[in-house]
Amino acid sequence: MAKRPRKSYTPQKRAEVLAAAQKGNLTANDVKKKFGVTPVTYYSWRKKEGLVGRRGRRPSLLTQSGATGNIAVQLRAGVQAKVRAIMPGIVREEVTNYLNALFTSSRRPGRPRKLL
Repeated sequence: MAKRPRKSYTPQKRAEVLAAAQKGNLTANDVKKKFGVTPVTYYSWRKKEGLVGRRGRRPSLLTQSGATGNIAVQLRAGVQAKVRAIMPGIVREEVTNYLNALFTSSRRPGRPRKLL
């Protein structure tokens, strides 16, 4: 099977397609039908322009412009760092509670058992 020749789009054409898709709330398949742009290409353009978001929803304020995109990256990194810092303690506590509940419910009276 022969490969199709690769299409290239001008920045103006990309902007036109993205604007029309956003204005008309088009899906990737709608964009393919209307403009001939494959869904993979369309999603790639959206990602590069910071227009990522669920279909039918406007992107958040943090992802709408390049200037605030840096804030979004910093915010995400900060949240991830905090989650990574507290997650081991949460997991440890949950596992301890589970094991204590598991083994203390089947314990015979008169035999104290200490876990962890």
